Amino acid sequence: MTLSTAELLKVVLDEIDLRSFPKTSGGKGFHVVVPLTRRQGWSETKAVAHAVARHMARVVPQRFSAVLGPKNRVGKIFIDYLRNSRGASTVAAFSVRARSGMWVSMPVSWDELKEVSRGDEWTMQKAIQRQRSLKVDPWQGYWQTRQRITAAMRRAVAMDAGSR
Repeated sequence: MTLSTAELLKVVLDEIDLRSFPKTSGGKGFHVVVPLTRRQGWSETKAVAHAVARHMARVVPQRFSAVLGPKNRVGKIFIDYLRNSRGASTVAAFSVRARSGMWVSMPVSWDELKEVSRGDEWTMQKAIQRQRSLKVDPWQGYWQTRQRITAAMRRAVAMDAGSR
């Protein structure tokens, strides 16, 4: 996910009242994390993520795709809702990627994200230096965030019962 994609996703999530937190992927792009209470199961969480991806693809079809596969996203960005599947993996915040370069997935604030140029900006050494120099937690409020998916949120992204 590119920086501008992450920012547009934040707009959609803000509109449906879901608080989100960005992080670098430690790879090519950025991830957006939405903490939820344990009330949602895997299938509901994935269905809502898919509905948000489809919504973005409907609103800006020339830029986004919600359909997996290279032929479905020529010149477009795939909004990867599949990370929300049971058994799917993603790199956790502060984790080092198992790739050459040892890049770190780094939590950043939404304001700070504008200054981040790449998803693989931090090596382990730079990540340690950054953490030691921070005055404010970039994910301030993350651990206190208690939110759940509501019927109004599902309606807002035009999620019908058949998409679950």
